[in-house]
Amino acid sequence: MEIIVNKSTCTGCSLCRLSCLYDAIEIIDGIAKINENCVFCGACIDVCKSDSIEITGLKEEKDFSDYRGVFVYLETHGAAVSDIGLELASEGRKLADSLGVPLSAVAIGSGINKNSEIIFQYGADNLYLIDSPVFEHNIDDIYSKALVQIISKYKPEIFLAGATSFGRTLIPKVAAILKTGLTADCTGLTIDSEKKILLQTRPTFGGNILATIITRNARPQMATVRPHVMEKKKINDIPGNLEDRIIRIEINEKNFKTKYKMLGTETEKGEKINITDYDVIVSGGRGLGSSEKFELLRELADTLGGVIGASRAAVDSGWISYPHQVGQTGKTVNPKIYIACGISGAIQHLAGMQTSDIIIAVNKDASAPIFKVANYGIVGDLFEIIPMLIKRIKNGKPLI
Repeated sequence: MEIIVNKSTCTGCSLCRLSCLYDAIEIIDGIAKINENCVFCGACIDVCKSDSIEITGLKEEKDFSDYRGVFVYLETHGAAVSDIGLELASEGRKLADSLGVPLSAVAIGSGINKNSEIIFQYGADNLYLIDSPVFEHNIDDIYSKALVQIISKYKPEIFLAGATSFGRTLIPKVAAILKTGLTADCTGLTIDSEKKILLQTRPTFGGNILATIITRNARPQMATVRPHVMEKKKINDIPGNLEDRIIRIEINEKNFKTKYKMLGTETEKGEKINITDYDVIVSGGRGLGSSEKFELLRELADTLGGVIGASRAAVDSGWISYPHQVGQTGKTVNPKIYIACGISGAIQHLAGMQTSDIIIAVNKDASAPIFKVANYGIVGDLFEIIPMLIKRIKNGKPLI
């Protein structure tokens, strides 16, 4: 692979040099010259108005005509189906419709036969099901073998899974075995209408940039998505006759041995609250100033039947415990109402709450980024405004 400059058309305008993040371009005698620092990112090609720069020696795209359809992984814990699979099915339905292909789900577990049928309410056309005592515990070693076999046989063009604690260990292993790419922790998925490929968007550089990634030379196109980023939406009732739509895969249990052994499970100690279960979240940030000030937010949350959330800054300061943290390094939430108090709106925090139905922001700084995503913004002292809101609600008046 080589990057070359057409000397006869290059004007030496310096746009390429200014766009390069790696100091790989110099302008010498009015012509762009590319040095050994180049990482072939293509930024210079995008800005060149005279089309004077090109990368040669790229591998030609392979024939992927055998790959068709969108698959989502229906994660289970025991016999229970996790919400992330249903969220992915709702999103996968949109992607499948854009491509004009079927949407299928893959469920692997023990005793999940009936529970997994719920996927048909969320738009799935088919369900590939492995139900065996071998998969009683979520051990990625054996789950990866099963997923690789299913993907290799049925060849989906897109495969989606949740960026859960289990998904983050399982899916990279599957992608490595299949020798395909994987974009982790996506916050957005769309189809390029012209090229018919999956555009996978995720935060990068500590959440300061959103990168859109494609899988050029491998299939399936694989992505994991953070829980609660996509909307879970029922669109059907469960059909009466599913025999033609459930593909039950029989396995030879002897082929699914593992060097791991589940010795037992322990419930995490400490606060058991799960803020993703609430329709109302009242979050506090650095603007509160101390842990004692969170009691004011707690009163508002209790009045609304909600729960307290927090920014990373508040958690790192020791004002509130980690289970309350919202954001890229905390929980991703999408409540009906999200009230942000004293939170400036760093992109890492926005990534965890910007899909909320209604966002209300309270902040002294009128230029705080949180107001860009807020449906309602109140500029002022939260210690004056929050008591007024509490009084208003207790007097039977609407919040907004």
